[in-house]
This record gives sequence, structure tokens and C-alpha cells, in this order.
Amino acid sequence: MNKTIEELHELLKNKTITSQELIKESLKKSHEVNEKYNAFVTILDDAKETPITDNLLSGIPFGIKDNYSTKDILSTGSSNTLKNYVPFFNATAVEKLLNAGAVPVNKTVLDEFGMGGTGTTGHTGVVKNPWDPKRMTAGSSAGSACAVAAGVYPYALGSDTGDSIRKPAAYCGIVGYKPTYGMISRYGLFPFASSLDHCGVLTRSVKDAAIVVDNMKGLDEKDMTTWDSSPINLFQSITGDIKGKKLCYIKELCDINYYPDPSNELKEHLKNFREKLENFKSLGIEIESVSVDQNLLNALPSVYVAISCVEATSNMSNLTGIIFGPRGKGKNVTEMMMDHRTTGFSPLIKRRFIIGSYILQKENQERYFKNACRVRRLLVNTWKKLFEKYDAVILPVGSGPAKYLDEEKETLSKDTQVLEEHLQIGNFGGFPSITIPDGFINNLPVALNITGNCYDDANILNIAYALESSMDYKNQIAKEVE
Repeated sequence: MNKTIEELHELLKNKTITSQELIKESLKKSHEVNEKYNAFVTILDDAKETPITDNLLSGIPFGIKDNYSTKDILSTGSSNTLKNYVPFFNATAVEKLLNAGAVPVNKTVLDEFGMGGTGTTGHTGVVKNPWDPKRMTAGSSAGSACAVAAGVYPYALGSDTGDSIRKPAAYCGIVGYKPTYGMISRYGLFPFASSLDHCGVLTRSVKDAAIVVDNMKGLDEKDMTTWDSSPINLFQSITGDIKGKKLCYIKELCDINYYPDPSNELKEHLKNFREKLENFKSLGIEIESVSVDQNLLNALPSVYVAISCVEATSNMSNLTGIIFGPRGKGKNVTEMMMDHRTTGFSPLIKRRFIIGSYILQKENQERYFKNACRVRRLLVNTWKKLFEKYDAVILPVGSGPAKYLDEEKETLSKDTQVLEEHLQIGNFGGFPSITIPDGFINNLPVALNITGNCYDDANILNIAYALESSMDYKNQIAKEVE
């Protein structure tokens, strides 16, 4: 399954292959990948072929992150609190793909309810990186990234609350696209933090991301945050002509001199990024350095924690084990709810709920929550100001390739925290944001990110496509390092 959606569609239309053959291959690969990397909660061995139509997605297998509601199919959110939950309806995004003739073949593992960036907290265990099983995929769309990178199918659904599509894509050497907030309906997506949650997709090429989102997007009466994107055709808007476009990068994040004790991986990553910027200028674009207040940047991680934990605490108050999910033990309803939540959630989730509950206390709201919202607005306004002059902000993703699962080998530093977490600004502002691979360090993929203004998705994807076309990392399949 190492072909693009367009290539597969052409083979299906010409009857060189059949949908059933693709499904059979994808299911076989699913079991192999699950055995090695633990990417799936459920594999749909009874998946059926669909008629081949003019829709590019018809008859082609794909994966669904397990926090999307799927009718009559186990949908756990990778949590023990929903380990037996089978919904009676499809998420709108899923329903649209089914109507397009796409064929789901598995549900992918995530960090529990999307609350994590490592791919290690799902109730079925750790997701391993197909480039190097000793390293993480990042999260929370860990299984989706792993599966697409391993060649199980050309695309899988993800969700992104802080970087949960774009960081796993970077670690796995693929494309991760989070559209403008509300372009894709969130109805049927298990909510984490409603003002930050985005539906999106992981693919191995920019054009494939455009094709999938064209089929997922649109107004939905069940989600009041959706907007009319019908005049936008992402796939047809891709020309590769970006002459005259202006991009900028943040000096405080990209200059090695801002890091007191940089690792070799960080040095190489930033060097690779700067070299790529020079190469991109040959495409007829301008790329300039801009400066952003370091104090404002440094506040980013804390603002994200405060807002996301508050919204998660509120959204997940319905997970009591009474309405749905396995019942807890106890002599009364209160004891049953307490047992369900105590034994059902992982330690990470419980910590986030405690933080959220603390911040929501009346005496703490002004100091923590409201101040976090104010700083969020300052960050969004700063980026909005950049978009008045520039088409996009281009930045490296993280401080290097995928991190080790073994914490003793971990090289993360507090000095690189903002570099690791700057993608959260795309969620703060609801901006369209896409990650594409831009090289290798120690035979492991690294990536860059392009983020633009709201509703400018077609422009952002076209820029990403042009940059992708100038490099040699499109549609790559993971190869384990020796």
C-alpha cells in the first residue's frame, strides 16, 4: 500500500486491482503492524468492498482513531472507562467518508482520550515507532501515524488538541494536517478540550491530505462551530505555484544561540531547517526572520495545560460508569462512580483532572484560568499580526527526531519546551496547520510545520505541496533502523 490515493483510484478504475484485494492486503498488514508496534484497538476483519465511483476515496481502505464514534464498532477512546463501548451512531466525519465509499479497516490506538503526547497511555499498551521500535510515535494520534507510516493504507483519521496529529506525523515521517477550526465537524469526536479540538488526517503526501479533508469538511447542524467551506476545494486549489509568497520563522525558536546546552540532535535539526529555508527561496518565495517576546513564548506550555485541563475536566464529567461504560463497584451510586473513575483512568488523566478541578475552584479562576485565556489571546493576536504581512509561519517540529520510550535515554530539556510545544498556537487560534517531513537525523525522520491564518487552508496546502515537491520525502514508507 505504498501508492497515493490518486494512483490507487486509477488502478481501481482500470480494474487492475479490486477494492477487495486492497482490503485484504490492508488487513494482512494491520495484523503484522499490530504484532510489531501495537497500533490498533480493533481490526475489522469483516470489512467489505465498496463500488468504485468517481470519488477518489471509493474502495480504498483507511483507519479511524478510536476517539471517533463508529456505529456498531467498538469505540474506546483507548480508555478502560469505555473498554466495552459500542456506539449507535457514526461521527459526522466518519459518515462523510463512508458516503464517499471509503472502507474502514481498523480503529487506531491513541493516548487515553487524546490526553498525551507520547502514544504510551492507551489502555491496550504502548504504540512503537515503525522507524525504530525503541522510540515513541508521539501522540495522541499514535496508532494512526504508525499505521500510515508502515504502509497499512494511505490515510487515517486523527484529532489534534495541541499537536496530536502534527507531532506524530513528524516522528513517523509522514504528513499531518489540522484544518481551520470548524472546517470539519467534531460531532461524534470524543471531546477533550472543545475550544482546542480539531479533526484532521494523517497521510503520506499533501495532495492526499487535501483529498481526504475535501470529503470530510462541511457545515453540520449537529456542530454549531462548523462553517460553510463549500466554496473551498483544497485538492483542485493545489498548483505548486508559490512565487511571491512570504513566509516567516521565529528567531527565538530557530536560532541555536537561544539554547544554552543544545544536544547534537537539536543542532543538526536546526541546521537542516535553515538549509531547507535557503533551498525553498529558489521557488520564488521570501522567508524572513521575526522576533516574538520570549516571555510570551515561555508562557505557552502553562497556558495550554491550564485551559486544556479545565475543559477536559468539564467535558469528561459524564464518564461515571452509570450511563455507559463498565459499572464500578460500590454500595451506592457515589461509591460506584468513584470506583469507576479511580480504577478506570490512567494516572496521567487523573492528574489532569485534578489540575482542572483545582483551577476551576472559584478562588483560583481569576489567577489561573482567566489569566491563561488572556495570554492565549495575546499569542493569537501576535500570530494574527504576522499573518497581516506573511502567508504563513514556518518552523521546525520539536527539537529533533522521535524520543526514546526508555526515559533514561530521554534528552528533552526545559530549554526546548517551547520548541516542542509551539504547535499548540495553531489550536489556540484555530489556524490551519500542516506538518511535512524535511529530512533525517540518525536515519530517523524530522519535519517542519506550516501554519497560516484561519480559512486560508487552500493557500497553506499549496505552499506545503510546493515545499514537499522540492524535497524527496513524499509517500515514504518506514524502514526500521539497524
